[in-house]
Amino acid sequence: MVQYSSPRLDASFAALSDATRRGVLEQLGRGDASITALADRFHMTLTGMKKHVGVLEQAGLVTTEKVGRIRTCKLGARHLADEMAWMERYRQLWAARFDDLDNVLEELQEREDQWTHRTRVSR
Repeated sequence: MVQYSSPRLDASFAALSDATRRGVLEQLGRGDASITALADRFHMTLTGMKKHVGVLEQAGLVTTEKVGRIRTCKLGARHLADEMAWMERYRQLWAARFDDLDNVLEELQEREDQWTHRTRVSR
């Protein structure tokens, strides 16, 4: 069995597999927020939000900074560039396959048009 493994991508996609963590990223896309504010926003305990933020931080998707008693979260510097590059390779592969399918369908349509034309002329 062949497996492709990249610890960074594994961590990112694991982090992104949770709806709350995706929501946290959406929220941080609008602006930095404290863990307390995020916990309030998502109606969860501070401990629960800290766990979600920790997973996002480990994946490099979020950074935190403690100023006084407040820990502020912001989007990480990676901007999902590696993940986008990985997905782009598959997007290009599927685009090429759909282009090939379009060519086959076009060729079949041309054959059908020629057959229809020949049938009309022979009547």
